[in-house]
Amino acid sequence: MTEELISLFPLWYVAFLLSLTCHEAAHALVAKWGGDLTAYASGQVSLNLLPHIQREPFGTVLVPILSFLLSGWMLGWGSAPYDPLWEQRHPKRAALMALAGPAANFLLVFLVVLLIQGGTSLGTFQASGGLDFTRIVDATNGSAESVARFVSILFSLNLLLGTFNLIPVPPLDGHSAVGLVLPEDLFRRWLELVRSPMFSLLGLLIAWRYFDVIFAPVFFFALRLL
Repeated sequence: MTEELISLFPLWYVAFLLSLTCHEAAHALVAKWGGDLTAYASGQVSLNLLPHIQREPFGTVLVPILSFLLSGWMLGWGSAPYDPLWEQRHPKRAALMALAGPAANFLLVFLVVLLIQGGTSLGTFQASGGLDFTRIVDATNGSAESVARFVSILFSLNLLLGTFNLIPVPPLDGHSAVGLVLPEDLFRRWLELVRSPMFSLLGLLIAWRYFDVIFAPVFFFALRLL
């Protein structure tokens, strides 16, 4: 591992855990508002990292660390439990719960944009000469370089998480979010169809295969807006 990757690891991991915790806490909060207390009972209506890590230690600790060591970026997951019977009874509420996770990621993107704009106005940040996932902005002085890299990672990671999870295939949030536009009976049949582990595996393969095509224009559009 290079010295640069070693220095980036804590920035990546803090950004990853913050993004994941906000995502899962948003799911849990909106489910609670909709009448499902399952995630609330497990302590996940919280920005405390521990309940989310304890529920998915493999996806929040082991896989992110291994993926970073192997590829230089982090892959992982979390989960917020919910009652499938509640989802069947209240498909619109369940769809809102599903949308809440990506919405939290996009909210973090918006907050990071405000931070970048503020830092640019104060002369702390400047546009990066070599844009990539971890270098959206550069610091104007060396003391703020870690901050610049952290906000760059946080911007890109949350844009990626929000976009990826909106793809309407199981087990991603988008497959439940379609309940907002489908008739309730049709949505219930859709949920019964895709609940099989086979469909979840197929959905992940499809999302992984075509995500570059989806995300590239989103990423560069967001950079132009920034």
